[in-house]
Parts: sequence; C-alpha cells; structure tokens
Amino acid sequence: MTTATTGQCRRIRAESTYDGKQGFTYFEGIARESTGAQAICMHLLRIPPGGRAKAHMHENHETAIYVIEGRTIMHWGPRLENLMEAVAGDMVYIPADVPHLPINDGDTEAVAVIARTDPHEQESVVLLPELEACVPS
Repeated sequence: MTTATTGQCRRIRAESTYDGKQGFTYFEGIARESTGAQAICMHLLRIPPGGRAKAHMHENHETAIYVIEGRTIMHWGPRLENLMEAVAGDMVYIPADVPHLPINDGDTEAVAVIARTDPHEQESVVLLPELEACVPS
C-alpha cells in the first residue's frame, strides 16, 4: 500500500477489506497505511446478523462511530458490565482505553463509519480475552 506525501489530498473508495484483530472485516479507508494520515483513521464496517467482535480496547485512542444502518448493542466497561444500544442515526463515543464488545444481535446487517484518533488501522487494538466470558455467546 502506498503512503501519500504531506500536503496531498486523497480519495479512498471502500472496496478493499482487511481482517481486524477484533474479529470483524473492515473496508479499507483513511489511515496512515493508505493515505499517510497523521492523527486519524476512518473506515467502514458492515456487521452481519449475529456478528460479534472480540472484547478489546483501543490503547490511548478515542473512537467515534456513526451508525448508518441497522442496530447493534455494545457491552462496555472494566468488566463489560454496561450495555448500550445504537441504531441508524446514532453517534457513539468510546473513550481511550475503555474495554468494549459490539454485537449485531438483529436480523439485518448493521453498517457504521468508524473513526479513531490512531492513524494506524490496527496498532492500538488490544484484545482482552479475559473479558470474553463476561458476555454470553
């Protein structure tokens, strides 16, 4: 993948995908790896019905999500003890270092735009396998 030089605008079409550590397949978007971004990463995520991420957090980086279609639930907190529903039109903020685990427990695909303050697609992802049992399958 090529990296843009400073001062160049870039356009990315969400066609290529990559498998994230979290267990989802993401559409490649804006990242240091694709555009040379210095402080932001943004990509598209489609979660199929029944799709579930692995428990994780983004070390030292904030996340903002805009739900375009569908509905998801997200368990979050030190023991994933909190629950948040997000539907089309909702914006979700996840502070840095907060454990979370999103799930599409509906019958239709959920689609979201995700942006993080980490310019890399996956470097700040920290898996938390010890929290998997906190959320029944």
